[in-house]
Amino acid sequence: MLPSPPSCVVSKRVVFLSQVTRRGSLSRLVHIPIQQPKDRFYSSRCLHRTRPYTRFGIMSKAADIPKEQWAQVTEKDGVITYKKIPVPTPGHDEVLVNIKYSGVCHTDLHALDNDWPLPRKTPVIGGHEGAGVVVQKGELVTNVDIGDKVGVKWLMSTCFHCTFCQQALESLCPKAQLSGYTTDGTFQQYCVANAAHLTRFPPQTDLSAVAPIMCAGLTVYKGLKESDTRPGQYVAIVGAGGGLGTIGIQYAHAMGLNVIAIDGGKEKGEACKKLGASMYIDFKESKDLVADVKKATHDGLGPQGVVLLAPQEQPFQQATGYVRSHGTVVCIGMPAGAKVSMPVFDTVVRMIKVKGSYVGNREDTAEALDFFLRGKVHAPYKVIGLSQLQSVFAEMRANRVIGRYVMDMSK
Repeated sequence: MLPSPPSCVVSKRVVFLSQVTRRGSLSRLVHIPIQQPKDRFYSSRCLHRTRPYTRFGIMSKAADIPKEQWAQVTEKDGVITYKKIPVPTPGHDEVLVNIKYSGVCHTDLHALDNDWPLPRKTPVIGGHEGAGVVVQKGELVTNVDIGDKVGVKWLMSTCFHCTFCQQALESLCPKAQLSGYTTDGTFQQYCVANAAHLTRFPPQTDLSAVAPIMCAGLTVYKGLKESDTRPGQYVAIVGAGGGLGTIGIQYAHAMGLNVIAIDGGKEKGEACKKLGASMYIDFKESKDLVADVKKATHDGLGPQGVVLLAPQEQPFQQATGYVRSHGTVVCIGMPAGAKVSMPVFDTVVRMIKVKGSYVGNREDTAEALDFFLRGKVHAPYKVIGLSQLQSVFAEMRANRVIGRYVMDMSK
């Protein structure tokens, strides 16, 4: 075992530091070039220091960070508590983000109920659509500065060296940490986030409007890419009136696709058409959904792509019936305990592709954000206070949410 370096070894060229994870395990020695500080933060023998510092060096932070904050904490399955908790401190490769707004996703309801076959941290602070301002950063962080506007996504951190990370398939990293699920997320006023996975926003960005792009926008944009559809072709979006669907219609329209929106209720139908859907099919009123979807295409053969966002199982069983031959069905929604089934003969002879799409990488995020910044997409959203989160979950359970709820973290 390598011996521990002295607490402060400074030379004109190199500082030797033991890089330690937030859990305290020694990972490796790193060599970081550093210039001798001009204003002498350290005395010549490191007997005293004249500025705040961390174990590894100086940590930058804003001056007015409180010691406590308001948060929505899931302390046991199905129970969420609005309470004050301590403000966390970022590690050497992390930042502290003052979350200004956070969107509420259906995934957050699954996290609350703990109904996925994926181990969840308990207690946990949910949320993964955060938009805020960097107020503190670890000494190894160089990609963002204090005062930058940033977004916090579902993918909080990855290892960067596994076979998936090396292929930009970061969401498949076996060591990925998930915001609001395996690590505390954005339903709090101050959130610690891994700097490498932050999304930077231009200074003029409206943080309430951009928050839903961090999950809803990114996820559905990636799903549309996975559908392999091209301009002029048809894509059916199932669950089109919800948070992902309303943004997905706009991405698809901006990508030159003809959108067949599928959902339930007249109000959702009106919203979908206003956002650019060429056809709306109400599954509650349809007598034969498969036939109706096929009729919505000009030649009656069905859409080339299907993007499944619904929180129920039935749409996952219907999609292969109306997708065009050689078409692609993309599964994004994850109803608890649901399964996908399809007739083998029909799937083979019609050359149907069925695949999953799971969020996106950092490049996908940059592309999704670009559509937003150019005014091509906007999330229909309603702003409420952080203290009102319970009411949002009640609306979700009743399937009454149109668009997105975004929480103002100061209320």
